[in-house]
Amino acid sequence: MRTRSVLVATALLTTLLHAADGAAAAAGAPYPDRQAGHDAALAGIRGSDNAAAQEFVAAAGRLDRVSLYLSSAAATGKVRVEVRADRDDAGSAVADAAVDLAALGGAGAGWVEVPLTAPVRPGGRYWLFAQATTAENKQVVWYGTRGEGAGTPAGALYDEAGGGWQEGGGRFAFYVNPSGSERCGEAEACYAPASLKPARTAGLLANGGGAVEAVDPSFAVGARYVEGGNVLVLPSGRWRYLPAGAAKSRVVAAQDPGALAQIAESRRWLASGKVPGGSGARREAAERALLSMRALLRPNGAFAAAWYPFWDYSWPRDSAFAAAAFAHTGHDEEAYRILRYNAATQRADGTWEARTRLDGSGPPDDRQWQLDANGWVPWAAWQWYRTAPEANRTERLRALYPAIAKAADFTAGSLDAEGLPPASPDYWELPTSTANIGTAAPLLSGLNAAADLASRLGRDEDAGRWARAAGRLKAGIARRFAPHGYGRTVDGLHGRDSAAAFLAPPFNTAPQGLSRALDDTYRALRRPNGGLVPGSDPDTRWGNVTWTASTSFFALAWTASGERAKGGAVLDWVLAQRNLLGELPETVDAQGLPKAVVPLGWTDALVLLTLAGQEGDGPATPPGPRT
Repeated sequence: MRTRSVLVATALLTTLLHAADGAAAAAGAPYPDRQAGHDAALAGIRGSDNAAAQEFVAAAGRLDRVSLYLSSAAATGKVRVEVRADRDDAGSAVADAAVDLAALGGAGAGWVEVPLTAPVRPGGRYWLFAQATTAENKQVVWYGTRGEGAGTPAGALYDEAGGGWQEGGGRFAFYVNPSGSERCGEAEACYAPASLKPARTAGLLANGGGAVEAVDPSFAVGARYVEGGNVLVLPSGRWRYLPAGAAKSRVVAAQDPGALAQIAESRRWLASGKVPGGSGARREAAERALLSMRALLRPNGAFAAAWYPFWDYSWPRDSAFAAAAFAHTGHDEEAYRILRYNAATQRADGTWEARTRLDGSGPPDDRQWQLDANGWVPWAAWQWYRTAPEANRTERLRALYPAIAKAADFTAGSLDAEGLPPASPDYWELPTSTANIGTAAPLLSGLNAAADLASRLGRDEDAGRWARAAGRLKAGIARRFAPHGYGRTVDGLHGRDSAAAFLAPPFNTAPQGLSRALDDTYRALRRPNGGLVPGSDPDTRWGNVTWTASTSFFALAWTASGERAKGGAVLDWVLAQRNLLGELPETVDAQGLPKAVVPLGWTDALVLLTLAGQEGDGPATPPGPRT
């Protein structure tokens, strides 16, 4: 066998690969045909000169499957699994199968379930045998425990150089005919590829009453959502869901009445609005985006960016896009709830904090406030108003109007002699020393939206004041940003910015020269994996990790500008980045794998708006000042 130093090194690697699974399983009551503990790397099984076997007593007369806790640093190769009557005799195998490491997702760790079907003698003694072959000079390890396992004998290691089989040293982690919570994906994760580790979450369970639980990436392996709901079908066939009134998910039998009732309610909600996308992958993505956004929306109207620490706050920017997406998919109540929350959390001077706690109690830290919210919130209110039921939308708009007016007045008052806003952190959440396009463009849209809403309420004086401010801002953008190809800042020192798309529909009427600038910006920000980084500022190193929201800006802008084929191609790239549960990630790494949080509500909203636009029913552009 390999030396102890190799095993220790492999153990350290495996600890990194499956740290989220914990150091050990709760073994429960011991059985002669199972041993759940896997806190120790017991045997390297790579190569014809290495193998391992675990003796067990058959409890039933037939094999259906076995499971082993394996870790592999190799991405390719096979693990041969056999059940033998005689450990030393390959010809005594009553069942065998080969597990393809690449099919498991490559390097990783966790429980590997292997279908093995054969009759066995109840009470008979057998050996579960495992041996790996790989062209890579990397180890495959069978884990177990060195602790006592009453009723389970010690395993055996095969080391050709050491003289053959050596007994003792621990008991391997295995199940024969695992059932119920012993099946992987229930209490413990199935074999999870190391490639899942860059993502902190993989999906959402929600019960409609405000409780939400993020799905750990390792527990998404082999799982899928029931169509139209936030209920997971597990590899075992059982279901995991978050029952009404519960704070933690439960695993139940398939077709559980409580889970079925929750699915039916989710489907009724989807049917109460519109699911854009037509059919196929686009519709599937739209359905999942809507359900995830609904889970992220709090009863008080706060909208979590994602369900993970440091993302579980409500940003006015993200929530404005969510409100617009809910509005354009026929979910008026949800859209208006967000707008009411934003109105309630507005600061006294008419601005917003960068983000607030989900209970509305204020900012979680001293992060600098961001002026672009003064554009996004009125823009979202305008999008909502266009789609809202006519019967009472005017009165509902009146309730929002004080916040819209304060936001627009602050924006108008902030413009300098050139018509530009002050430097402020934008969606990058990084400060600039001069005015940036990620603030100026949303503020122009917000002024235009506020002016139009004021006119609809007969507030002509307000409308005129904000329209004049919009005219000044539009001229300032043309004078200072256009010469630099609508780059990040007016000084031209900070490169391209994906926020240039905010000057296009459905935010603003595109100024002269924007079409070419967007093409140039898209090319400059595109990375080998096909997505975009937020910008090319030499002071900010984005590397090759691309951002789905930044990429989606262009899908939406080109779609809303009438270039549906161009926008659709970008949209399809974004949709191709969905994870194994069909959720949209915040970022995509250089290898094309989901990274950070999954799903991200802002990307969900952008995709929904783009899909609606692809069908000719997307967001319009607030009318600009007449010049």
